[in-house]
Amino acid sequence: MQINILKNSITFLLICLLIFSECKSASYIKNVLKGDIHKQLLALKNVNIIPMTIPNKVIENATIVIKGNTILSINAAIPDSAEIIDAKGKWLIPGLIDMHVHTLTDGHFNTNYTTRAAAIFTSVQDIMTPYIANGVTTIFDLNAMAGHFGQRNEILRGDVIGPRMALAAMINGGKGSGRIANSPSDGRQTVRMIKAEGYEFVKVYSQLDEETFKAIVDESHKLGMKVVGHIPNSFSGKIDKAFVPHFGMIAHAEEFFKQTERDSVQDPKYLAQLAKKNGTWVSPTLIIITSALEQAHSLDRLSKMPSLQYVHPLLQNKWLTSNNYNKNATAESISRLERMVQFNNQLVKALKEEGVPIVAGTDAGSSGVVWGFSLHDEIALLVKAGLTEEEALLSATRLPATWLGIDDKIGTIEVGKFADLILLEANPLLDIHNTRKIAGVFVNGVWLSASKINTMLSELSKKNTDSKHKYEWKRRADY
Repeated sequence: MQINILKNSITFLLICLLIFSECKSASYIKNVLKGDIHKQLLALKNVNIIPMTIPNKVIENATIVIKGNTILSINAAIPDSAEIIDAKGKWLIPGLIDMHVHTLTDGHFNTNYTTRAAAIFTSVQDIMTPYIANGVTTIFDLNAMAGHFGQRNEILRGDVIGPRMALAAMINGGKGSGRIANSPSDGRQTVRMIKAEGYEFVKVYSQLDEETFKAIVDESHKLGMKVVGHIPNSFSGKIDKAFVPHFGMIAHAEEFFKQTERDSVQDPKYLAQLAKKNGTWVSPTLIIITSALEQAHSLDRLSKMPSLQYVHPLLQNKWLTSNNYNKNATAESISRLERMVQFNNQLVKALKEEGVPIVAGTDAGSSGVVWGFSLHDEIALLVKAGLTEEEALLSATRLPATWLGIDDKIGTIEVGKFADLILLEANPLLDIHNTRKIAGVFVNGVWLSASKINTMLSELSKKNTDSKHKYEWKRRADY
């Protein structure tokens, strides 16, 4: 997309973790839960379960038992040793999955000597709290780096409570930094290196040339790695040529828009048919352009956004004082964003009609798009664009798990699957905004009540507020 989301978000390293395995820490994050540790057997009684299975039939007034990090039983006898939580009148859904995030980590803004440590240090728990507070129990980072594995270890050790994370390493073309490939042979070798480093997904970016892009997709398939990302600019005016076999998912609806701006072919139905024929899924990320448009007009809403208090103070300062969406806004750029929002909504309807799988992603970490909170915005926008409440929930539960290849572990509420669950006060099938009415969250079997979540968020907010005076984006090179 011509609005370079990466440049407009953060310049630190982006980091996350890949967690598909069982967390066996007996501590259950003692420093976070502070003694509020529940038994290894928990039972929810009288709960209405929305399993997101096929068919998705609500199980009313059910009993579900959690043992460790796994769903032990549904509507079976409750073991005598189980701790019981009465969930009468409440609704249980699978934990949510955000299929496009960029997660903050330690970083520095200059390298004036070789052994220089990071200038900005972050708490991994502070980074992960907004996700889990919103029931986002799995995330897909689309610009992963080596340090991600260290964060994964923190969660596996039980030092941090956070979401499962899938990692995609990014490849771009041109003359930038990072993993750059400008020939098919370089593209293939870069994929091999990514595989050897332990990543499981490849992200393609905008400056790749046609032949290098095709080679990357082909090599990734040979090595058992799915490809996600942008449609390179080199396909401008010939978007049909970008739909090569095994191009697994397009990361933005506006990728279609930008490629067809100068092309006579701008029919969303035709574009959706291209994706359908090629087996390419789409993560529309409606929230990023909707948010960009709001910021281009004014920063008032951003400055008053309740979730802003949970963002690291350096980024708060950047978003409010060095906001490229706002400071570079012109009548022409605002008009373009307005057309893009309209196109994106039309594309979602066309994708639905053509049967193209839609998964929810947010580009969280970009200006104004807050981790965890933004996924609720995204699924609400998907409903506004034409999905039903059930389809929107599907886009953030079972379908992402299927694309990631872990639908045998998460994405639905079934016996034997990981206990990644959200307890809601009201039925989201009647009103998608009810996903925000969280009574509690199970994160890999760890139960966090609404009270505990509020305490964690309050502590994070205070910590950020108390340290605001230490951070100024324009002085970041001095840190």
